[in-house]
Parts: sequence; C-alpha cells; structure tokens
Amino acid sequence: MPSVVDICNRALQKLGASRIISLSDDTVSGRACNVAYESVRDRELRRHPWNFAITRASLASDVATPEYGYEYQYTLPSDCIRVLPNDQNEGVYETAYKIEGRKLLSNSAGPIYLRYLTRVTDTTQFDTLFVEALSCAMAMEMCEELTQSNSKRQLAAEEYKALILEARRTNAFEQTPVDAGVDTWITSRL
Repeated sequence: MPSVVDICNRALQKLGASRIISLSDDTVSGRACNVAYESVRDRELRRHPWNFAITRASLASDVATPEYGYEYQYTLPSDCIRVLPNDQNEGVYETAYKIEGRKLLSNSAGPIYLRYLTRVTDTTQFDTLFVEALSCAMAMEMCEELTQSNSKRQLAAEEYKALILEARRTNAFEQTPVDAGVDTWITSRL
C-alpha cells in the first residue's frame, strides 16, 4: 500500500514536478506537499462516507449541559471529521441532534450511538481508488505553486472528477443496498 510520500509523488508526477523523498524535503515540491497533504486528505475524507473511514462510538453525556435549547451535550470523538446518520435497519434509531463546535447537542439521554467518519492517517487503510483521487486532489491544490499552468490544473481536475465518481461508485457497491421502504405519497395513487 502507498505511503504519504507515495501519494504526494503520484500527485507530483501528474504535474511533471520533481519528486520528494520525505515531506520534510527542503524543496519547492517538498514544502508544497507538506503544506497541502493533511488538509487535502481531511477534505477528501469528509466529502464522502468512505467505507474504510466509517467507525462507531457510544457517547456518554457530558456533565455540563447546554445553556438553552437542549438538555444534554456530548463531546465528539477527537478523530471525528463528520457525523453520519445511523442505519435504521440495525435497530439504532436516529436521535435528533445538532452539532455545535465539537459538541453534539440533543434532548436524548445517553448513551448516544454515533456513526462517523474518522480521520484516517494510516495510508494502508485507504482504498486504492481513493488514493488515486487524493493524488489528483493534491495535484490540483499544488498546481499553481509548482507549475503556474492552468492547463495542467484543468487536466488534474478532469482526472479527479472521473476518479472520484469511480471511487464513490465502487464504495457504494461494497454494502448491501438499503431498501427505500414504502412511501405513502407514491402509493396513494395506486
């Protein structure tokens, strides 16, 4: 599986830029990768519920309560980058909540069962199509600084669009389809 440096070098290769040995390289490419990698990775992880990044937690309520509007507050896990809805088919029903800062506010007493996207830093956990999409996103991010070429940025953007669609489609096929259920609005005309 690729390392962080491998992902960055793949992005640099797409731009025709000099490769790096580590993120601490004191080169234009090294500095660009060092600045861009973590923020681009987290942005791409947050954009879609990637199967490899989904995890679950049970949250106990905080001792402190919100000033008004809700009865309980829960501290989100430190690695949480996006809260996901619970799967109704698993018998864990959705609790009404609101996210404010790093707190989940709710009127439901704990525990709160939470599905969320975690900040995956171990690149060996990444899906191979996600790696390719991430390298394209890195290329788009660093293109201006490294090449000053709008055409290379456009090519990276087009490749990114194609790869992200393929990665999301493949990700969706790796789970059992969820039955949409019966909708009374649709069946009322039958």
